[in-house]
Amino acid sequence: MKIIFIGPPGSGKGTQAKRIAAEHGIPHISTGDILREAVAEGTELGKKAAPTMASGGLVPDDLMIGIINDRLGKADARKGFILDGFPRTVVQAEKLDGIVGNGTEKLRVVQLLVPDEAIVKRIALRRSCPQCGAIYHLENQPPANDNVCDKDGAELVARPDDTEAAVRKRLEAFHRQTMPVTSFYKTKSWLREVDGTGPVDQVFERIQRSLV
Repeated sequence: MKIIFIGPPGSGKGTQAKRIAAEHGIPHISTGDILREAVAEGTELGKKAAPTMASGGLVPDDLMIGIINDRLGKADARKGFILDGFPRTVVQAEKLDGIVGNGTEKLRVVQLLVPDEAIVKRIALRRSCPQCGAIYHLENQPPANDNVCDKDGAELVARPDDTEAAVRKRLEAFHRQTMPVTSFYKTKSWLREVDGTGPVDQVFERIQRSLV
């Protein structure tokens, strides 16, 4: 099963993708996680991507395509994968077709639909674990103990790029550059639109139904 999750920042892609990945036994590949790890470690990739990420912009196509090409070449992705955060432009979508085009199973594309203002509210209340990467929401999916990760007890933090100004810039970039990707997949009849609002479990059930 080869799945793409499309949705604005804060739409719940990461949370839902991890659950779907666990359900189907395939890797969840988050380009955001890959980039943030590279920035934190000060790698060459991180140095190239850091200024763009800090301003809320999109990392250049050629850099992202190289990252995905390398990741999908690993053994655990041969039986399937979930891509979270890629493709974000039509150029990336076309290149991805070339990377996975020899597969016998078509891509399944899930678009999570969430209004912009709801996204801004979500981001302001989003927290993540700096150790294991688990994502929480203080209103919709809070940790069992206040501001502490359920898995490893680490103190939860807000991402540095989760300010309102950066989020609105990311939303603008999403609508301008990523929405045409949905049209690209609509022409292939691969796109499934899913209501991304409401409790996490309900959204998960909607996604599962869309994949049948």
